[in-house]
Amino acid sequence: MWRPVCCAPVGVGRLGLLRDLWGARGGVCRLCSKDSGTTPPPPPPPPPSLRHRAEKERRRREKERAILTHCGTDTGGEERGVRWREKEKVAYTIPTPPGSKKDTSAPLPSAYSPQYVEACWYQWWEKEGFFTPEYHSRLPQAVEHTFSLCIPPPNVTGSLHLGHALTVAIEDALTRWRRMQGYRVLWVPGCDHAGIATQAVVERRLLRERGLRRQDLSRQQFLEEVWDWKKEKGDEIYLQLRRLGASLDWSRACFTMDPGFSAAVSEAFVRLFEAGLIYRSERLVNWSCALTSAISDIEVDSVQLSGRTLLSVPGYEDKVEFGTMVTFAYPLEGQDGEIAVSTTRPETMLGDVAIVVHPDDPRYQSLQGSVCCHPFTGRLLPILTDPIVDTQLGTGAVKVTPAHDHTDFQLSLRHALPRLSVIGGDGTMNELCGKWLQGVRRFEARGKVLSALKERGLYRGTVEHPMTLPICSRSGDVVEPLLRSQWFVRCEAMAQRAMQAVEDGQLDITPDFYKKTWRSWLSNISDWCISRQLWWGHQIPAYQVSFSGSAELQEEGSDALWVCGRSSDEARKKAAQKYGVSEEEVTLTQDPDVLDTWFSSALFPFAMLGWPDQTPDLQRFYPNSLLETGSDLIFFWVARMVMLGSELTGQLPFQQVVLHSMVRDAHGRKMSKSLGNVIDPLDVIAGVSLQALQQKVTAGNLDPKETTVALEAQRHDFPSGIPECGTDALRFALCSYKAQGDDINLSVSQVLSTRHFCNKIWNAVKFTLGALGEDFTPLPLTKVSVQGGVDRWQCSRLYSTVLQCDQGFQQFELHAVTAAVYSYWLHNLCDVYLECVKPVLSGDGSAREAARQVLYHSVRQGLALLSPFMPYLSEELWHRLPPLAPQPPSICLAPYPQPANLAHWHFPEEEANFLLVQEVVRVARSLRSQYRLTKERPDMWVQCSGPQQAAALEQFLSAVQTLSRVGALRLLLPAGGDPSPPSGCAVGVVNDSCQIHMRIQGSVDVQRQCATLSQRRNKLASQLEEAVSRTQAPEYQEKVPERVRLEHTHRIASLRLELQHTEEQLSTLQHLKTEDR
Repeated sequence: MWRPVCCAPVGVGRLGLLRDLWGARGGVCRLCSKDSGTTPPPPPPPPPSLRHRAEKERRRREKERAILTHCGTDTGGEERGVRWREKEKVAYTIPTPPGSKKDTSAPLPSAYSPQYVEACWYQWWEKEGFFTPEYHSRLPQAVEHTFSLCIPPPNVTGSLHLGHALTVAIEDALTRWRRMQGYRVLWVPGCDHAGIATQAVVERRLLRERGLRRQDLSRQQFLEEVWDWKKEKGDEIYLQLRRLGASLDWSRACFTMDPGFSAAVSEAFVRLFEAGLIYRSERLVNWSCALTSAISDIEVDSVQLSGRTLLSVPGYEDKVEFGTMVTFAYPLEGQDGEIAVSTTRPETMLGDVAIVVHPDDPRYQSLQGSVCCHPFTGRLLPILTDPIVDTQLGTGAVKVTPAHDHTDFQLSLRHALPRLSVIGGDGTMNELCGKWLQGVRRFEARGKVLSALKERGLYRGTVEHPMTLPICSRSGDVVEPLLRSQWFVRCEAMAQRAMQAVEDGQLDITPDFYKKTWRSWLSNISDWCISRQLWWGHQIPAYQVSFSGSAELQEEGSDALWVCGRSSDEARKKAAQKYGVSEEEVTLTQDPDVLDTWFSSALFPFAMLGWPDQTPDLQRFYPNSLLETGSDLIFFWVARMVMLGSELTGQLPFQQVVLHSMVRDAHGRKMSKSLGNVIDPLDVIAGVSLQALQQKVTAGNLDPKETTVALEAQRHDFPSGIPECGTDALRFALCSYKAQGDDINLSVSQVLSTRHFCNKIWNAVKFTLGALGEDFTPLPLTKVSVQGGVDRWQCSRLYSTVLQCDQGFQQFELHAVTAAVYSYWLHNLCDVYLECVKPVLSGDGSAREAARQVLYHSVRQGLALLSPFMPYLSEELWHRLPPLAPQPPSICLAPYPQPANLAHWHFPEEEANFLLVQEVVRVARSLRSQYRLTKERPDMWVQCSGPQQAAALEQFLSAVQTLSRVGALRLLLPAGGDPSPPSGCAVGVVNDSCQIHMRIQGSVDVQRQCATLSQRRNKLASQLEEAVSRTQAPEYQEKVPERVRLEHTHRIASLRLELQHTEEQLSTLQHLKTEDR
């Protein structure tokens, strides 16, 4: 259910979308009329919906061209592809029975290896029941709060991709955070039966392996085949979720076809039916002739055609022509003349019932009320008026085919027009078309209709016509609007309550801008078609009634003789009571259709807890605390959960909705199987070769053009394949993106960078273990004495980081949390504190002991901060640290660091003063780099004009000396009478009142360095002159693409800055040469 699989409502609220399918403006058929002597007006601009899709198509083509052009010519300069060297893979080889705790007594490997770190932990977590809410009572930090949510249940047929991995990473981080805070946590896993997708998979398997079609089996036999397939393949997604480290309560795993869940679905249908919220009606639906079933809007892909195009259609040996518009004439009845209509689908003209013009259009004033004669059926078509007609489109006359066009269906309701279905569910023309067309497939009938029109002299021509073709994403078939009797849910009242819940603050949606989208969609909602013509799914618990002595059932489409019930016995009793007959006289026939998959998915928040029974889980964990999912599901899943949950339980299913953005590839394209750019998260975790990646693309049923683009993108993005990054790196990298905003262009390079970050943490903990030694006994936080300035700074940075993490989690801004944790480990602990504390740890006395205690708690608390994002790495390293009572069995059950518990470690003055230290170190390192002082430790003087800065630096002089990697260090205060720095120094400016003077005389070969810098300056000057001259070429602004111009601008700025730095270094060295003389 990660990708919606239910029917969107069809009606006025979605009219604008539906009428743009099949043509530039209309539904199935749009016309232009022709009067003798009348010149058709110029075509109008396309409507906004078409312009929007055209713009999307333009951007898509640009991205494809960029991939093919850039990738194919990218032979020099900076490579965008992921470049990496194979790391040593270390396996965990200690014999450990499944579910037993991992042996952490062995020495740590020399470097971080995901394969070693991730071994055994998940089986142990699961066996010990750490992820169940029942473990809550054993937590020392337990609080009487609950946190419950469900995972958006993935389709049982599918496999997880990086979009799913983002959902898992976010939800698991929130779940682990709340569990560590002491909440009673329930995160329920589930799987959706995915009616259409699963049935299609099993049908293909039957045909491939046994040469059988579904219709060759009974319904029960086919369902047994599906259950066999589910037992064989259905656990693959659960295995992937475990591999991603998701802390789900597997004892409560829920499948939407489980007996308990199926009973909940029947209960929901019956209650809604009895409340008058479910009814049966004849409406137009999106129909897949290949599947012989209605499908949802979300399963309709809009394919843009610029003109005449030949496409493959399932069931047809030859390709079918689309992207053309045919014009033919209807003769007027009882008078001379004709009216010409244009259509992209001439085969549907057999179902035309009228022609409509605008009432104020002067061209047709004389024809209003006239009739035309259908050339093949003799049917009279009235010429009617309706203000919906666009007078600027074509010639302003519209032909009406109500049974095969959504817009025309609405016209038929207003004008009481008949609705003639001329295409059957299997895609063949029916008996209303006449024997010459009956049984002919719809696109083959197209040619026959055109030939017949030509024979009668009514054909007026064919032109190329840009159009949008609706394609079934499940079957690849061209979608056919068909008239069918279906079951619908009345949505208006429930939608009003859902809108009001957000307005009143009972339901909060994050980010806030989706609240406007929520209201806009729900205020225009139409009734929801919930019928699907499948065998796999929840068979609709509605029964058609007949009585003894009746030879036939009621006429299809009548609502009079339908009852519903939780069972056939209950339905029979209801029918007998309703119609005043005995139960023995009642004959029931259950509706063979199944319910839309989204109907059952909308019940998930409460059905997973045992509803309609008042189970302990339902009473404790409903409403759920949170619903976190992709923003593309806001209507198809979230809104329906809110509507049905409120109606059936009297409560909102959750109080908070958090929506994350769509994951795209590095080129900004939506990840899609049809584009061949989907990345399996397990490939990022374990690594994969380029050859294996390309085999996945070529094995798919992609369009040849898409295959070319996908293969080229892979060659460019992953020239050596994807390296082994590990689960922790993937999860952390995914959460590092701002999920509540723009779409995420995921780069595997970012994940690889996070793996390097994992290695940094690994080495930091290895150093810590060595520094602590065997004799170390940790003290509780409250008893740790913080003495030195660097210790106080480190403790305060820990407090500030914990505060940032707490605020980020509370606001669901996980990117802020990961940024704070990353900065703490890398820039505070590793880059600064570990370097500064090394000299102290090599000594003895109270300072050493205090530093060891600070180091221990800095690492321990840092691992706890990491745990929600990196469960494996934090668990592995946490068990290596000396235990601190009370010690929980796992870090995932340890208390999450709280600002209140670290408030005594907040030293804002030290944090503020250390900012100056970091600036001094930055400038000092810059000077060392400029003058190639890689091994030397030159003397340095820091000159301050103000006593406050001097005092701030005095507190951290040892840190400045260590981090700057200098020899002797002296702080000078001219106002206090200190001498000036000696000559022979390079000068670096920290700010307007602080400078550093680094001795380079004697450490640098001045003569040789001057010669090198002179050559470098001349080369840079030449490059800069050439780059500038390019921008001054004639028509540079007009001919050079904006992207290239921007690159040139950046390069010129970079060359100028580098030239300036080179000249400054050269000036300093030349000054030293003068002094030496």
